[in-house]
Amino acid sequence: MGYSQAQKERHREEILSNAGEQLRSGGFSAINVVSLMNSVGLTHGGFYGHFENKEDLLDQALERALREGRLTQKLNASPKKPSFARYIGSYVSPKHRDLKSSGCAIPALVSDVSRRPKASRDIMQSHIDGFINTVADYLDGDRSKANLAVAAMVGSIALSRVMTDDAKASEMLKATKAYLLTLEDDEEQG
Repeated sequence: MGYSQAQKERHREEILSNAGEQLRSGGFSAINVVSLMNSVGLTHGGFYGHFENKEDLLDQALERALREGRLTQKLNASPKKPSFARYIGSYVSPKHRDLKSSGCAIPALVSDVSRRPKASRDIMQSHIDGFINTVADYLDGDRSKANLAVAAMVGSIALSRVMTDDAKASEMLKATKAYLLTLEDDEEQG
């Protein structure tokens, strides 16, 4: 790979990284091509050297945002699988709630993606399926419980982010976490 190709790839990575962060923190409407290109030191004219059109950028940024949430990276980078309690506790927490621009992109973007074209929804579904599979591994493969757990995890983070009363938001997260931990207890007792 020559220097110019390497430089182009580096710029593309910067664009996608910035776009992914902007998506998590502000949704699809937060992405402005001119501002995005300026944020990585490029002009608007260079955009089409990296992407077919804005929809292409948005779908690739969505993929990046879903893959690169800080919590996702932290949990996946762990040398050993964390316990179910740690996994749930990391996700359903005030700290994660407050990581809008670097936390899990699913609760940040679920509402936006529901109104996007099928390609965007397919990207999100793929990541939701992976999330469900991960949780199902903790619950002896019980996909029904995993579906419920993921819905509760994503829903509690999404809802707690819009609540203006921090005590009530924290209460919601605490109750969700306590309930989710009973799912594993059910597996141990069964």
